[in-house]
Amino acid sequence: MMLPDVLCSRLVLPVVAAPMFIISGPDLVVAQCESGIIGSFPALNARPASMLDDWLAEITERLADHDAAVGGGRKAAPFAVNLIVHRSNSRIEDDLERIVRHEVPLVITSLGAREDVNEAVHSYGGVVLHDVINDRFARKAIEKGADGLVAVAAGAGGHAGALSPFALVQEIRQWFDGPLLLSGGIAHGRSVLAAQAAGADLAYIGSAFIAAQEANAAPEYKQSIIDSSASDIVYSNYFTGVHGNFLRSSIAAAGLDPDSLPAGAAQQLGSAPDASKPAAWSQIWGSGHGIGVIDRVESVADIVRRMRGEYERAVDGITAAAW
Repeated sequence: MMLPDVLCSRLVLPVVAAPMFIISGPDLVVAQCESGIIGSFPALNARPASMLDDWLAEITERLADHDAAVGGGRKAAPFAVNLIVHRSNSRIEDDLERIVRHEVPLVITSLGAREDVNEAVHSYGGVVLHDVINDRFARKAIEKGADGLVAVAAGAGGHAGALSPFALVQEIRQWFDGPLLLSGGIAHGRSVLAAQAAGADLAYIGSAFIAAQEANAAPEYKQSIIDSSASDIVYSNYFTGVHGNFLRSSIAAAGLDPDSLPAGAAQQLGSAPDASKPAAWSQIWGSGHGIGVIDRVESVADIVRRMRGEYERAVDGITAAAW
């Protein structure tokens, strides 16, 4: 079972752009949707909370304008909002109310699964995907009423899992035939096809868009993405108490030794940051393993166009080589 046709019929690639803290905003989301992939952003990026209304209205209006302008051409893909559903997120109820009011077509939930959130999104026909790092969490999410899953495997940017993407998808597909996305080091069209071959319906891609012209990332961050490769990613729980993938260059720039970071203590979501440490995301930059193919700052349209070409060539190559 794939995502509903209303969500996938306008895609030029089987890709959902992952929501990235600080980096994803209206400009990036609109560019992604107009280019033919599902764009997304974290609700917490809209600050203060009242700004979420403005962002949802702006994205909806700009995508409608795009669709009107193309006439009989390809319409924009839908967009998604990421909700942190952990009980310590004090904004959850207000953000959810705004999402329901604007009838956001796709909601990606993180850090806990809540039946009431799923029911609220279902009330207007929305779809809920929940991100998970192992099979146990996947089963809980579906039991709580999520429609589909995002398998966050090893190599994903930010707070990533530690399991092989093949193993994680394989375990989930033993019992779940619903919508399944795969995240973890995907930045090339060939890897998008590999995600589908492994059993996922769509690829979930974040880091490849950090260097996009429309991304809200500092120029130094974008350059570091261009200059780095998979060997320049450090997996550590020092900064947030949860293991994640971070750029070695940003850790070194903060005066720390990337190769000898101490273990981090668990940190309550929403608590004040530890002033003794450089701040994750703003100073210590997240990134996944796939960035070795990123060699320039370019528009989202060019990134998607490149990936589509890579994907199509990979399909032709696999077809020709099939046994």
